[in-house]
Amino acid sequence: MNCSSVLHQIELAVNTIVQIIGNLDEEDLQNRPNPKKHSIGELLEHLAVIFEADWRISNEASEEEMISYYAGVSYNTLDSIKEGLITNFYTLKHNYLKLSNDELISETTSYWGLTYTRYEWLLEILAHVYHHRGQLHSMLVHCCDKDLNILMFE
Repeated sequence: MNCSSVLHQIELAVNTIVQIIGNLDEEDLQNRPNPKKHSIGELLEHLAVIFEADWRISNEASEEEMISYYAGVSYNTLDSIKEGLITNFYTLKHNYLKLSNDELISETTSYWGLTYTRYEWLLEILAHVYHHRGQLHSMLVHCCDKDLNILMFE
């Protein structure tokens, strides 16, 4: 089983998120287009932690361990978000590329009871990142009137 193509698609998403970040000002991070939803900065911070958080979840981290992880992470500037996003992606990529086929088909269970193979967890991470990247793009274009002019796919 080869993870390279999935990792390539995740890297494309990371690259476009980095481009989006390059179109923002620090003040944009506080923008909350919907008062009941995340701000742009909160959404970007979530994107920056997805790779590390989902890796931990896929390795059966407990709810308490995840609460502790989230409490210890803070990406609140454009530069720190970008750095966290890139660093966490390359850590995830390194971790996945060293897994054997047997490890990729082994099942693990999240603290809330969801069981996937490690390969399925990687597909879940891909879907998770693309979902939030789409949210971010929509918020910026439709709510904040930002003309990003960024290709979202190859």
